[in-house]
Amino acid sequence: MDLSRRNLLLSVAAATALPKVAMADIPIEITWDDLIPPGVPYSEIISEGVMDERNDIWQPVFDSNATKLNPTLDGAYIKMPGFIIPIDISTSGVTSFVLVPYVGACLHVPPPPPNQLVFVTTQTPWPSDNLWDAVWVTGLMQHELQSTEVAETGYTLRADDMEVYVW
Repeated sequence: MDLSRRNLLLSVAAATALPKVAMADIPIEITWDDLIPPGVPYSEIISEGVMDERNDIWQPVFDSNATKLNPTLDGAYIKMPGFIIPIDISTSGVTSFVLVPYVGACLHVPPPPPNQLVFVTTQTPWPSDNLWDAVWVTGLMQHELQSTEVAETGYTLRADDMEVYVW
């Protein structure tokens, strides 16, 4: 009888844990506004800038709000849309990139603030012939301020899945 009670308890424990495991695979769909912490208006992130005449680029000057990150997203499994600015690209595709909120961000205009940029790595390369398409990226997000070739980023994302964003 002791053995069957043990099996019953183990079965109940496994059954209660199962929904938590299944729910962990369902990403939270977020937007770019969600990257800014609650209570920080976007208008307070961007300030003046200076022209780097030597390199012919505009260097924005951000205040401290630009590096404030949403604490609920650190360690969250998310899905978000954006555009790809490639960092590591080969004939098989892109394996690391900066996810940006709009086409041309970081390339033709001053970059958005760090809390509006996500550095993404993926094991499965994204085809290099689809670089202008908006994409959905799903994966584990972390807080990590870092400098890339194109801009300062506030978040990192290890992508498990990517697909073309359909309007």
